[in-house]
Amino acid sequence: MEASILKSLSNWKKLQANEHTIMAVLGVVVGTAGGFGAVGFRYLIDFFQTLAYGGKNDLLELVVNLPWYYRVMVPAIGGLIVGPLVYFFAREAKGHGVPEVMEAVALKGGAIRKRVVVVKTLASAISISTGGSVGREGPIVQIGSAIGSTLGQVLKVSADRMRTLVGCGAAAGIAATFNAPIAGSMFALEVILGDFGLATFSPIVISSVVATAVSRAYLGDTPAFIVPVYELVSAWELPMYLVMGIFCAAVGVLFTKTLYRIEDLFDEIKFPDYLKGIFGGLILGGGALAFPQILGVGYGAIDLALMQQMTWWLLLILVPIKIMATSITIGSGGSGGIFAPSLFLGAMAGGFFGTVVNQLFPGITASPGAYSIVGMGAVVSATTHGPLAAILILFEMTGTYKIILPLMLACIIATITSRQFFRESIYTLKLMRRGVDIKEGKEVNVLKSMFVKDVMNPHVETINEALPLGQMAQLIFKSKFNSFPVINDQKQLIGIVSFNDYNEAIFDEHLKDLVVAKDIASTDLVTVSLDDNLYAALEKISLKDFAVLPVVSAQDPSHLEGVISRRDIIGAYNKAVLKKSLFK
Repeated sequence: MEASILKSLSNWKKLQANEHTIMAVLGVVVGTAGGFGAVGFRYLIDFFQTLAYGGKNDLLELVVNLPWYYRVMVPAIGGLIVGPLVYFFAREAKGHGVPEVMEAVALKGGAIRKRVVVVKTLASAISISTGGSVGREGPIVQIGSAIGSTLGQVLKVSADRMRTLVGCGAAAGIAATFNAPIAGSMFALEVILGDFGLATFSPIVISSVVATAVSRAYLGDTPAFIVPVYELVSAWELPMYLVMGIFCAAVGVLFTKTLYRIEDLFDEIKFPDYLKGIFGGLILGGGALAFPQILGVGYGAIDLALMQQMTWWLLLILVPIKIMATSITIGSGGSGGIFAPSLFLGAMAGGFFGTVVNQLFPGITASPGAYSIVGMGAVVSATTHGPLAAILILFEMTGTYKIILPLMLACIIATITSRQFFRESIYTLKLMRRGVDIKEGKEVNVLKSMFVKDVMNPHVETINEALPLGQMAQLIFKSKFNSFPVINDQKQLIGIVSFNDYNEAIFDEHLKDLVVAKDIASTDLVTVSLDDNLYAALEKISLKDFAVLPVVSAQDPSHLEGVISRRDIIGAYNKAVLKKSLFK
């Protein structure tokens, strides 16, 4: 009996020591929670949509039978509710959500605030259900990632494990939302983490599978889109899909640029941010009077395009209209994803392109619906720069293998071309605008995750501008510093005296009573503020090989808060790297 107990204890210790086993178990937990989160999110959207429009059927079917003022007022009411909810409770819940997850992975060790789960769920469900031109995948990625991060914070896991759990949550969300376990895994690995290592791959796949099983138990095992059987008619058709990949790349880049341009325009409006959603909703509702297809996730319109029940001119005009609708929804403060709008744009652009080539070359081309399917994947690839995830998600969402060759070709061409047009994806551009480049490497991200206020030296030896050179020499000889901020009688920073400034003058006896600190100080100041990150500080301090940089208040550049040196920055970096190594 005793031997059996000892053997069990030994086996348990081995289990604890097995990293892959631990992460696999955590992957199951996150996958289960993420699956239920996705199911609950779908039910919540249906609930709010029933309140707003009187039913949970496809939104396009509902709004065409409602009075015109419903189309205008309901999106505005949605904006009125979502704006304050996001602004006052969790501002990172604004927009499409995926860049916030990528930033948390790159700079914050995967840490995401727990309240994001609740706020993002409510805000996105209300935005989508009241007609906001956004998708479900961005919110569920952020919700699933926040679930994984919360579990990691509760268990106090290392930063690397935390990032993996965030990836598990993202994979679970995508897999459960689109009934696409392979694509969910690939999206997390390719777009969110950029890591295909075995230690990361295994728990993410497990999480994705578990989440899909949960989703299928409640939502059924059916593809997101029911499409007719299409196939490659002729090998001569491949060049046409190549050209369409370039066309879809242009659509994707236009979408990316327009989204952020509209967001900037709304930011420039002098009006409370939490009320801008009303204007966005009114504009969106006005557009829906003529084009109700732009409301909501747009799956009804996509189905019509796939079934070839839309005219070529409507397919074409819906591309810029949908771009504007989604940009206005997100720019005005709405909450929702850009994946479904990208699918919509691809279906319309692909359908239009397919109609043209089918008219020109009817004997060697498939029907326009086939081009709509491929176009969906191509525009997603162009916007996200994630061709593998796009190929797999279209394959799983449609449940057909017949179109895989042109799909692969168009997605790769769209990704390559869009990168030539525009370096950043629709996700990374948002981070670049904040000064975060996740492609620069872990070293840069470590520096960008730390701030000047946490590293600077607040105990500064300053020199008054009127101090004679002789007295300044005595102060310098006694000090451990070799650079000194120069201040006036009002304690305002006016310059800095470095070793190069006083090196020769300080030994000239004729100058000790004639020259004051102000005369030799460098007034062309380079400073950093309390909220600058260490990467920005290091760039500035390396600009002219400064010994130290004055740290000033962001509100008052003349108010000295402290100094920071190259040694301070490198020391903080080394400590951070050592900590990551010890607690890996």
